[in-house]
Amino acid sequence: MKPYVTTKTLELKTSQWLEKISPYNQHKMELDTKHACLLVIDMQEFFLDPDSPTYTCGGTAILPNVKKLVEQFRKHKRPVIYTKHVHHPDMLDAGIMGWWWEGMCKEGSPESEIVDELIPLQNEKIVLKHRYSSFYNTDFEIILKCLGIKDVVITGVMTSMCCESTARDAYYRDYRVFFPADGTGAINEEMHLASLLNLGFGFAYITTVKKILKQIEEEK
Repeated sequence: MKPYVTTKTLELKTSQWLEKISPYNQHKMELDTKHACLLVIDMQEFFLDPDSPTYTCGGTAILPNVKKLVEQFRKHKRPVIYTKHVHHPDMLDAGIMGWWWEGMCKEGSPESEIVDELIPLQNEKIVLKHRYSSFYNTDFEIILKCLGIKDVVITGVMTSMCCESTARDAYYRDYRVFFPADGTGAINEEMHLASLLNLGFGFAYITTVKKILKQIEEEK
């Protein structure tokens, strides 16, 4: 199946998506860089290996953009937090997901690792999660509170699954959510665009990686 977006078409596609959702993406915000963190969701081999049954083509397209954000946040000494969606090798924590999905990412397996381009630094937090939302039964919220975070920039895969679920849960907890349209990826354009529309209407400011990079660079 032909990918809905590539690194070459991402900029054009992003402008088209933003135009389509513009009537509903009205809560524009300026990033509070001193109280912001970058969240990199599930950028693992399990989702980014073209030979994987769960390959997410949008994740491959956004990889250079996510890398730029990681580098910029590190440069300005702002927190970069990662998630890995994993399950016990014996599937003790699979629950309904074990029935819902064919393939499951097992903790400690090669495919569970974050891709080489985005390897976390030793001092960067990795949240292990067993469900879509980064908040659900994890220590993610504790980390945010201890770091004094108010704004969360969400990147990664999949737009319509773990990224959207996390964005909604962040909103419920009164965090301001910045959701770059060119910083998350899905398996097809319909799902990606639907999430951007829903989140822009009710939960997040849909923006771009370029705008976030600029705001961090201009931090005073």
